[in-house]
Amino acid sequence: MIMLVLPLMIKSSFALEILIRILLFAFIGTAWNLLGGYAKQLSLGHAAFFGLGAYTSTILEIKFGVSPWIGMFAGGFIGMLASLPMGWLCFRLKGPYFTISTIATANVLMLIFLKFRDFAWGAEGTTIPNLGHAPLMMQFETKTPYYYVVLGLLFSALVITAWIERSRVGYYLVALGEDEDAAEASGINVNKVKRNIFMISAFLTGLAGTFYTQYIYFIDPQTAFNFNISIEAALVSIVGGVGTLWGPVIGTMLLETTSALLQSWFGNSIGGIQLTIYSLILMAVILWRPTGIVGYFKEIYQRRSNAKGAQ
Repeated sequence: MIMLVLPLMIKSSFALEILIRILLFAFIGTAWNLLGGYAKQLSLGHAAFFGLGAYTSTILEIKFGVSPWIGMFAGGFIGMLASLPMGWLCFRLKGPYFTISTIATANVLMLIFLKFRDFAWGAEGTTIPNLGHAPLMMQFETKTPYYYVVLGLLFSALVITAWIERSRVGYYLVALGEDEDAAEASGINVNKVKRNIFMISAFLTGLAGTFYTQYIYFIDPQTAFNFNISIEAALVSIVGGVGTLWGPVIGTMLLETTSALLQSWFGNSIGGIQLTIYSLILMAVILWRPTGIVGYFKEIYQRRSNAKGAQ
């Protein structure tokens, strides 16, 4: 309820910008967490699906006049289809080799779109035609409607994650994340489970790509397939708590708020301050609380429950 009325109470455009960014990366982190958190498949190539979703909706809008509301789901579908050959190739590898392969596929896609000058505007990119207030084309005069759009996306992703977490698939994911060979030996079709969860994760990330492009009114390969998107998706989940429902949300609130405040306070006066703080937070979590913030509170709750049980 608070999240619904929050933008009505905030008068600062900068504060609303921060909230939209928090919700967006919480959404991307939630999508990543399905594969990287529950199944423990450390993908750093989700920028591929983000970019495919962004380009699909933009091409449909500019060249064919299709509404981004439709293009958003088309972009998610294209991302989902792209996850099939990508998963077929990458899931043959394990550990750091899997991670490197996902990075490579995202970079290959970026290079391909850099060359598509006639079809995808090449390295120069293109701007989204500004139609003013056109809700049917996902364009609004103020930031508030964008806030509610991304809030709806995040809510949908959390509902999907909660359903998966409580379903048989969720138990399969946890099992293969803990020990893939043991899970397969117990009768779980590991390849099918990973493929299906990769498709869902890719679909959701593709939706995020469309939203971001419509929000900034610009697209180019460097923006759409930016490696930082994959890194941010993983970081917010790791800091908040991988394999947990609220981990990506909490991690995003911490990291993105810190980032925004540092930019506001220091600007460009101290080079690298944002990355330095990010690194310190990440190292602190890995060293002292590898289960993330949510995992830390779960440990406290478990200890108290055990203490009461012992009494």
